[in-house]
Amino acid sequence: MLLLRTVAFLVFLFVTVAPWGIFSCLTFPVRQPRRYLMIAKWTDVAIWGTKHILGIDYKVIGREHVPDRRKHGGVIFLAKHQSRYETLLFRTLFRRMCYVYKRELHWVPFFGWGIYLCGMIPIDRARGKEALAQVAQVGGRKLHEGWYMILFPEGTRVDPGKQRRYKLGGTHLSTATGVPVVPIAHNAGDVWPRGRWLKRPGTVTVSIGAPISPEGLTPEEQMARVEAWIEAEMRRLFPHQYHG
Repeated sequence: MLLLRTVAFLVFLFVTVAPWGIFSCLTFPVRQPRRYLMIAKWTDVAIWGTKHILGIDYKVIGREHVPDRRKHGGVIFLAKHQSRYETLLFRTLFRRMCYVYKRELHWVPFFGWGIYLCGMIPIDRARGKEALAQVAQVGGRKLHEGWYMILFPEGTRVDPGKQRRYKLGGTHLSTATGVPVVPIAHNAGDVWPRGRWLKRPGTVTVSIGAPISPEGLTPEEQMARVEAWIEAEMRRLFPHQYHG
């Protein structure tokens, strides 16, 4: 059954991504943010497919912690990264969402073209401080325009129950702009494992923490608070990921 569901979902992705990628190219004359909203609507289609084909649903706790982006000059989410599922889900949950992502994705046919035209923030991760400066400059402008921004502090997908060093890009951006960061924990890796093409039915729980202001904190101190909350929340909600 898992095999049949996964194959059906891959077919579903192919028959939706290709036409949507072509449609995305045709939106080039449309100005942002309308172009972004037109292209990013595909994530709603993908999440519909995960629910009705793969049997993957989600629930959100702590939604009341999300600040009004218009009052705070945007919001920076810092999230655990376990799979591709949450990258789709967060856009569906928060709508006007800007990602920082590796620019190599632009070379992915159809999908990459759509990402490019969405006007988010591609970076060359090999450039180090130069990439960090780019995030601060472009991200600051996006936040000023009232966007949500999301970064994955661990930098890449991490298997359930594992942890990598939390990088400071998100808190440097918070310090530079005065915008709070909001930590997010989730268990998407349980149903959509990294590096495995079989997907499992189940419910992804997304837990949103209280905002953490940069006021009076260094980027290192602010990130330490983000890391402490996320890792504690992961172990509280998903102890099965940490057995052994």
